[in-house]
Amino acid sequence: MKAIKILLAGLVVASSLVVLNADKLMQLFQSVAPSKATLVQSGKEKKFCPVCGMNLPMFYKTNYAANVNGKEKQYCSLHCLVEDEELNHADVKNIKAVDAISLKFIDAKKAYYVVGSKKKGTMSMVSKYAFKNLSDAAKFAKANGGTVMDFNAAYSEAKKDFANDARMIAKKQKMMAKKGAMIYNKMCQKTDKKFSSVAEAKAFIIENKLCNNLNGKQLQAVGLYLNKR
Repeated sequence: MKAIKILLAGLVVASSLVVLNADKLMQLFQSVAPSKATLVQSGKEKKFCPVCGMNLPMFYKTNYAANVNGKEKQYCSLHCLVEDEELNHADVKNIKAVDAISLKFIDAKKAYYVVGSKKKGTMSMVSKYAFKNLSDAAKFAKANGGTVMDFNAAYSEAKKDFANDARMIAKKQKMMAKKGAMIYNKMCQKTDKKFSSVAEAKAFIIENKLCNNLNGKQLQAVGLYLNKR
């Protein structure tokens, strides 16, 4: 009987830790439940950023969407939009941003942006959040710091920060890819397929059930490894 009580107590503690870890994940400011995220892309890769492969609902409050070379694309961040337009020379039109309040896509060029608040940024050391209404942006800035500006100014800030952010991202991705290699060799079936993006690799893993019970971070790591190998 005593052994059973000890076992039950252990299960309660374990359950509490799981709940705490889940709560910690949900505290990421950018995240929303998948059911609340609007995905404009189509196909197997639709829930992943086409530039970096990040999960779009997980970073939804910093999402952007645009018509690129006649195709709808959705980015996890302004950084990735800038990379596609400036480095990849993508023909980006009709840019939309997610309003951090309503969670709806709005005309990015008519939105107001709070740049440099204490809320964490996505793919950037300096956060950038969009708002449909000036009053919402001002209220957010008052509570969290940062400067209110228009799209052109926010885009210029992203371009100015791009080199430093890219170095930071490259360093993190290199470390994650190494972890991804270990996870792949331990938990996944092997494939010789070559991938053009992290998003493509992740979609392939999911569709073909290549790996066993990967969480989101592990999936990103394996996707980075497969794309870079």
